[in-house]
Amino acid sequence: MRRHASAVPSLDLSENPLDHGPSGRMERRLPIIVVLRLAPAASAAADEERTFTDNISAHGARIFSRHAWQPGDAVQVTPLNEDSVSAQVVYSQKLPNDRYGIGIKLKNGPVPWSVIRRYDGL
Repeated sequence: MRRHASAVPSLDLSENPLDHGPSGRMERRLPIIVVLRLAPAASAAADEERTFTDNISAHGARIFSRHAWQPGDAVQVTPLNEDSVSAQVVYSQKLPNDRYGIGIKLKNGPVPWSVIRRYDGL
């Protein structure tokens, strides 16, 4: 595990942003931390949690959560000062400290967030 600033918990962050192996990932992944709100697509604001990404690709992200999600769950992802996007959970992995790493795939095209536009190739 890598050490991070005290504001960001240490949670088995991804070490390999380029994963073309048997995991099925075919897109370049950037180890970018984005603070965001994560919520079920059809829920009230009270059901959302504030969390952050582990990495981002052009069409998805790995996000940390306090909840176990199921593949196929529809979610809303809203970074600070950015528009919300609709996504679908593709996996949920149990992590230490009662946390989960979830993979999401955006439903309507590439990630529109300003942080991702700074990088060529995505």
